[in-house]
Amino acid sequence: MRVADPILVNVALGERSYDIVIGRDQLISLGQRVSTLRPGAKVAIITDETVARLHLQTAARVLATAGVESTSITVAPGESSKSFEVLERVCEALLAARLERGDLVLALGGGVIGDLAGFAAAIVRRGLDYVQVPTTLLAQVDSSVGGKTAIDSRYGKNLIGAFHQPALVLSDTALLDTLSAREFRAGYAELAKYGLISDVEFFSWLESKWRELFAGGTAREHAIAVSCRSKAWIVSRDERDLGERALLNLGHTFGHALEAAAGFSERLLHGEAVALGMMLALAFSAKRGLMPASDVGRVARHLAEVGLPTTLSAIPGSPSTADQLMQLMSQDKKVKRGKLTLILARGIGAAFVAADVEAAEVRDFLAEQLARPA
Repeated sequence: MRVADPILVNVALGERSYDIVIGRDQLISLGQRVSTLRPGAKVAIITDETVARLHLQTAARVLATAGVESTSITVAPGESSKSFEVLERVCEALLAARLERGDLVLALGGGVIGDLAGFAAAIVRRGLDYVQVPTTLLAQVDSSVGGKTAIDSRYGKNLIGAFHQPALVLSDTALLDTLSAREFRAGYAELAKYGLISDVEFFSWLESKWRELFAGGTAREHAIAVSCRSKAWIVSRDERDLGERALLNLGHTFGHALEAAAGFSERLLHGEAVALGMMLALAFSAKRGLMPASDVGRVARHLAEVGLPTTLSAIPGSPSTADQLMQLMSQDKKVKRGKLTLILARGIGAAFVAADVEAAEVRDFLAEQLARPA
């Protein structure tokens, strides 16, 4: 099978640098890439039941063809697998498979699998290398890159984890063809985020090309590559999230609280929560006089056209209160000494870190947003 040359994006972290390989049908190159990366290494593939039915057999076969021995560990799909109980089971399975320090963990799945497998790799035998093979748009443009690994706590999302960079990210854009329309749209929210943070030209391109991106082909690969380059540049400058990497959290402080309020369930997917969180961050910026309301409306129109929620009334089920959301936000990693750090914007492509935002101001704003009619 002749496969087109992929797009390569390098994450420049000195001796821990790695490539993101982006292209259609690139999964066929997995065995060769792994055998070159770690000659003689065994591989433990961590995946979920849904992805296993679709892609596990192919991944194992291409590894075997390259002479790479593999075993697989399968967990339930969904956010509930980012738990202590599932992490323990995965770690014990890695040890039972007799993985050694020179072997590899392979995360085959979306953001949940990437976070879980990466964290397990970070702690088993005090650190195993791992490869990310993201199977969702959200994972390909965001969670597979940058080395953030974590599980959830009853106090909030991603509160227990470690920075542990992958050795390789292989993003086969053909794998996205198996996603539901809703899952693809949810991933698009993270992709649009890069335009809103610092690239108004990319956001304009998305406004005109999003249908081609959804259809697949070169527009999809281009958008993923632009997003990965943006994230790689930020990660290379601020690997451990001590400064400008916080910009990547645009919409996430609000979004994580909305996810938690919805019980990390099908009521609200992560990308949908991010879309709502970004709209809240932009609306809050406009309320403060930082950006024109016309920009907020432009973003809302585009996200709505794609099919993403843009108002809190779009969340099915019982609505939360402003106090409940503030309580959830207080557990967020962007909170320091009781003050909120939010990512706000002066316009499309002009996000910035706003420290020491008064909680009372945010609470009043959320109350107003919750009171808005559908």
